[in-house]
Amino acid sequence: MSGCGLACGKVILLGEHAVVYGVPALAVGIDRGARAQAIPLETGPSRLLVRGWNISVLEEDTHDLARAFRALLVAARAAHPSFGPHSVEVEANLPPGGGLGCSAAMGVAIARAIEPWLGPAAIQDRAMVWEQVFHGNPSGVDAAVAARGGCVLFRKGSKLEPVRARGAIHLCIGNTGMASSTKCMVEAVARLRTRRPEVVEKSFEAIRVLVNNARLAIEAGDRAALGRLMDLNQMLLSGLFVSTPEIERLCGLARDCGALGAKLTGAGGGGSVVALVPTQSVADAVLAAWSQAGFQGFSTQVAPEARIHELDGLKTETMP
Repeated sequence: MSGCGLACGKVILLGEHAVVYGVPALAVGIDRGARAQAIPLETGPSRLLVRGWNISVLEEDTHDLARAFRALLVAARAAHPSFGPHSVEVEANLPPGGGLGCSAAMGVAIARAIEPWLGPAAIQDRAMVWEQVFHGNPSGVDAAVAARGGCVLFRKGSKLEPVRARGAIHLCIGNTGMASSTKCMVEAVARLRTRRPEVVEKSFEAIRVLVNNARLAIEAGDRAALGRLMDLNQMLLSGLFVSTPEIERLCGLARDCGALGAKLTGAGGGGSVVALVPTQSVADAVLAAWSQAGFQGFSTQVAPEARIHELDGLKTETMP
């Protein structure tokens, strides 16, 4: 039986890096993501094609993508001994290495396609197996948000807490043009924490306060307060040396155009910036300023949870 799978991209509004050490993070699923289709094969190795990337691997290959794919297949076979080989195609409309959960979205979409009977908790477990190949010690927030959309408060090792946003949340995402390695950036912060534990722990505790206040702002519909808290989070992330001149430039341009707040999203060291915008006209101004400065970007909004919605024009049932 063939299967299809869909997943959201993700944006961390506040809390990245600190989330690895037990501090909560606020994350949202966006209306861009990944989709996959799986077709059973009669014989021999499973294969994966990433459309748009011109990458095709067999499960037995040594490529990281093949190892991640193999991890999903091994998990499926362990749960279902009769599980056979599959041909899988996946595509994403998110920039890889952009801090938008591209790999997690692909992992969730593929897991859903090859095991469409699985519930959300099992899908997240599968996606974590996939993510560990690329990111070493991922927080798990990417996989969780990719699987459900909406807005959540995430604590490593704890159950997700849905956050009910009052009103729509409109965002602009800017790409620095530099790929970011989550694994490398997490390791860099870990080394800094070893060298300067008191400084890093104070930063993490400050981020905890910002995240808790941002949750209240989202639930109250206070976008101005949320934007200010995002700006403060960016200052703390800069102090952890995960920002870059390109990130700071994108943030500054967005604020100059009327964005309520802007910060890096994801691991930093490149990747993407998220700007909170109050209106479409401000979003258009931000994207125009970024384009004039040589940066690519797009506008998006939080993908609603528990509804029929569209990802890249494909209408489908909501992700659980």
